[in-house]
Amino acid sequence: QVQLVESGGGLVQAGGSLRLSCAASGRTLSNYYMGWFRPAPGKEREFVSAISRNAIITNYADSVKGRFTISRDNAKKTLYLQMNSLKPEDTAVYYCAADFTLDPSRASSSERHYDYWGQGTQVTVSS
Repeated sequence: QVQLVESGGGLVQAGGSLRLSCAASGRTLSNYYMGWFRPAPGKEREFVSAISRNAIITNYADSVKGRFTISRDNAKKTLYLQMNSLKPEDTAVYYCAADFTLDPSRASSSERHYDYWGQGTQVTVSS
């Protein structure tokens, strides 16, 4: 079992930055690939970014590529999402997620593949 708790959300003006954190407790985090998701029309959650268990592989949605950076510190059991050049359309609740894998290159963009989810942190970008 892995428990995930997000933090770092808030209100920011367009063009600003925020850094989200996701603290994990329970099992060794290095056995899990992790991702960030947010709600979208017609979907429960849309993919934002994912990172393999050893951080060698990272994936990004086209809408955030070049603006967001995902990273992790397995020793601190923490996942991060650095969000720069924020836009009003980035406004959402951001969820972190994790899933166990033996594949060091796995970093799925599908929410269906993730077994563990945090409660979410609100990000609001004003225009």
